[in-house]
Amino acid sequence: MAVSSAATTRYQAITTAYYRGATGALLAYDITKQQTFDHVEKWLDELRIHADKNILVMLVGNKSDLSSLRAVPTEVARDFAQQEGLFFLETSALDSSNVESAFIGLLSQVYRTVSRKHILVDGHESNWDKVNLELEGTKIKVPSQEPECQNAKKRFNCCSIL
Repeated sequence: MAVSSAATTRYQAITTAYYRGATGALLAYDITKQQTFDHVEKWLDELRIHADKNILVMLVGNKSDLSSLRAVPTEVARDFAQQEGLFFLETSALDSSNVESAFIGLLSQVYRTVSRKHILVDGHESNWDKVNLELEGTKIKVPSQEPECQNAKKRFNCCSIL
């Protein structure tokens, strides 16, 4: 099936707008499906083309609770992440293991990078004033304890925005 030139142009405009201003990304794959890992490189290229040059990326292998069905060895994913300069973590959305760590870890790295003024805008070092994370006047509070499961709601409160 051929994709029209107009459709390709619209897709590129949408992805460019979607990635614009992103300082961090979680790139997830399913550890039980090799094909999802095979597509990681394509999505990483997509990020590198359309996002900020200094975007921080965490490679996340999901469904670690299904390790008996593993199709992507941890070592292979870890080596890929190291080769590409990515952070790496395996998670389970089902049992919530490492999910909070993935988000907090990436958020912490983004914060460190921004606070050290390492983000480049259009190839030039930016000033803190020019970096717009839309967080002015916003505090992010991360509790030190593990989130508690609210049995009635089956929801986790890992952080709150004040």
